[in-house]
Amino acid sequence: MPRRQLLWVTLLGSALPGLARAQAAAEPLRLSRLTGPIELDGRPTEPAWDKVPLLPLVMYTPTFRAPLTEKSEIKVAYDDRYIYLGARLFDSEPRKIRANTLYRDRYSGDDIVALVLDTYNDRQTASWFTVNPAGTRIDRAVSNDGTSDPNDNWNTFWDVATSRDDSSWSAEMRIPFASLGFQDVNGRVTMGLIAYRLVARKNERQLFPAIPPNWDFGFAKPSMARRVVLEGVHSRHPVYLSPYALGGVSWRAQLNPQGTRYRRPHDGSYEAGVDLKYSPSSNLALDLTANTDFAQVEADDQQVNLTRFSLFFPEKRQFFQERSAIFDFGTGGQSRLFHSRAIGLANGEPLRIYGGARLVGRAGGLDLGLLDLQTASRDSIASENFGVLRLRREVFNPNSTVGAMLTSRISTEGHHNVAAGMDAAIRTVGNEYLTLKWAQTYSSGLANPAVDWKQSRMLLRWERREQIGLSYAGELVHSGAGYDPGMGFSFRRDFSSLQLQGGYQRLMGARTAFRTLGAAVSGFSFWRNSHGSVESAEVAPQLLGELKSGYGIFLTLRNSYESVRDSFSISRGAVVVPGNHWFHRGELFVMAPRAASFRPTLLISAGGFYDGTGISLSARPAWNPSKFVELGVDYDYSRVRFADRKGLDLHVVRVRLQLALDVHASLASFIQHDNADHSIGINTRLRYNFREGRDLWIVYNETLNTDRQELFLPRPPFTRLRALVVKYTHTLGL
Repeated sequence: MPRRQLLWVTLLGSALPGLARAQAAAEPLRLSRLTGPIELDGRPTEPAWDKVPLLPLVMYTPTFRAPLTEKSEIKVAYDDRYIYLGARLFDSEPRKIRANTLYRDRYSGDDIVALVLDTYNDRQTASWFTVNPAGTRIDRAVSNDGTSDPNDNWNTFWDVATSRDDSSWSAEMRIPFASLGFQDVNGRVTMGLIAYRLVARKNERQLFPAIPPNWDFGFAKPSMARRVVLEGVHSRHPVYLSPYALGGVSWRAQLNPQGTRYRRPHDGSYEAGVDLKYSPSSNLALDLTANTDFAQVEADDQQVNLTRFSLFFPEKRQFFQERSAIFDFGTGGQSRLFHSRAIGLANGEPLRIYGGARLVGRAGGLDLGLLDLQTASRDSIASENFGVLRLRREVFNPNSTVGAMLTSRISTEGHHNVAAGMDAAIRTVGNEYLTLKWAQTYSSGLANPAVDWKQSRMLLRWERREQIGLSYAGELVHSGAGYDPGMGFSFRRDFSSLQLQGGYQRLMGARTAFRTLGAAVSGFSFWRNSHGSVESAEVAPQLLGELKSGYGIFLTLRNSYESVRDSFSISRGAVVVPGNHWFHRGELFVMAPRAASFRPTLLISAGGFYDGTGISLSARPAWNPSKFVELGVDYDYSRVRFADRKGLDLHVVRVRLQLALDVHASLASFIQHDNADHSIGINTRLRYNFREGRDLWIVYNETLNTDRQELFLPRPPFTRLRALVVKYTHTLGL
């Protein structure tokens, strides 16, 4: 590229974020109000649609602002009760239009049209609605201005219809205001709006407004959304009552008191409960629950753990999803002051939840989250009350907040754990952010002074939140020996750490196969508070690139240091011994494009492992042979060898089979095998969705023993656990 042209591209790239922010801050666009009825048939041909202007789209990927290769007509409008999207999406090769799945909340390389709405106009959160040509819906929740992964487990009430003809496919979305939540001032509502189309086979994303591709999820970034105004929209107060009935039978193999044989006691269960969702105002959502049950929730993935620290598992239960970002209080990495999996789960097994309440909302720049639940006792686990209060307020500018959180965990046996925290995320200038956090815990049996260095955790972070161009971050954390968040999650205790990272990426021109190329380096050091010795450290340079086809390639060299004081086991018979270990590993990560019917993803790592050597392989191929079937196989292999003691070979295989007859009837089967645990787990869920809010679930779980040769004990049965549950949920709008 000539030097003068390169200079102009560089100057334009540096100016684009400012131009986009100016656009987002411009005079709000008045959204069109419909002048007539809309029949939701997937054909936006009613006379009312004719008066709605088209949104001007630009190419987002693979080359920003390049000419669009396919014609798209997308319109957004509203009436008293709903916001609508109507789209006709032309294709020069209509037989190549992709509709790879009928399974709700799955993206499998489909063509899609999407609407992203920052309904609270907070420039931090949004509701994200997507549909493919087969009418398959995805709804997700965006938080932290798109800097964290969207929440795919969130669901709400909305309708969509699609259709196809010889030259295009079309879609109509109808989203109730009652499902969104918003702030109105005398019937005037301001919110952020993003709409886009994806032509999957070309990786071509057509976007409104013209957001530069400077972030991973820039096409769904609330702060970059176009501000729009709706007039004459007033709050409604819907009530949704969702009773459920459940019946099932299960048995678990148990060794008799004499240790001579296994018994199979059967346990029949018949349950009923109810959830109530009510919006006392347009910006508040109240959920009440009694005898809560999560029988239909997908099983957790088994994970390979080669460290001395706990594994993190995400929350999948629907009750905790509504505006869950309000409860975010991260304390570094995946550690957090509040993690909802502490409620109703013990060692991965469910505990009965008697009931409770959850209130979330936003008013006048103040975010509010309130949660209180009571769990039942079981065996040696006492009944407990879990309470959370979260407040967060906008300050200085729409992208800056200060907040506080209070959690309490109190058992009927008198034990308690209370945590209090304050945080601030300040956008100083441009994309520069300063984050400050402090938290302290108070537990039974401790002195619990009001402020104590040893029972607190503090975080200071400065970062530039942008992927294209220069990016950097620095984070300093201190965590005391007595810091113990009873409702949170923390990898380590009694440490201080420094983490630094920096990198540079650039958008490539139209004539290259690469969309982006870049380099980065990251490093961290964790040291013990007791005498300041380093416990863990790492420096990792990286080369990275993304092809215009959607493939990503990452080459990393990890240079690690681990100071081990006490030996720990990583598998049966494999032990890491005390010592100061320097080791180096090379990694190759190939990320498949999501917009493909076959999606191979691969991670290979090889090199040192403490005082030995190791090789690990993770493969994640997924394939949609048709829209009725999706097959995914996850394979994790770890091989570790030590010179003077036993090593290990770990295999974890997960098979995911998803079948769908149509958008109402679906079956998901999840089978996983872990050779270290000598088990095969089977989780199969059949769902029939009569209509939104009315579901029949049939759930089958089984755990099989793969190693039945145990010394000094009778031979274990082939089946360790078996359960069959039938559940019906019926939502009533009152």
